[in-house]
This record gives sequence, C-alpha cells and structure tokens, in this order.
Amino acid sequence: MTAVRYSGDTMMISLRVTDDEYSVIKTYAESRGETVSEMIRRTVTERIEDEYDIRAYLKAKEDLDNDPVTYTHAYVKKELGPF
Repeated sequence: MTAVRYSGDTMMISLRVTDDEYSVIKTYAESRGETVSEMIRRTVTERIEDEYDIRAYLKAKEDLDNDPVTYTHAYVKKELGPF
C-alpha cells in the first residue's frame, strides 16, 4: 500500500486487490449507497475507533479490578451538590 499527497489535507492511498476482491468491495459499497472510497474510509475509521474503545474498556476494567471502589450516582450528586 502506498500513500501519495493528493491535495491540501487529503491523501490518496493505493491498495492492491484482485479483480474478485474489488468486485466484492464495489458491490458491498454500492449496496450501502457509498463509493468504494467512502466505504473503505468509513470501515477503516470504524475499526480504529472500535480498537480504541476496546483498549479503553480493558484499561478501565483493569483499574476497577485493582481498586474495586465504586460510587452511586446519588452518592456523587450528594457529595458534589448542585451545579
């Protein structure tokens, strides 16, 4: 895969796929009303966001496992008072 500066803040990425893979990708994108570029961009960014979310969850779970103190909403509201 290569990336080439396209214009301004956008980049063009070249991706090698077989004819059969392209056909599947194009058919899928069209079924969603997207161009191939839109579908690939959305799919990649969603995948990255999902991985960040999983890492954040695992970190939060580790923190909770190490210090299992939790507070109810009512308790925090009482402690902090009205805003």
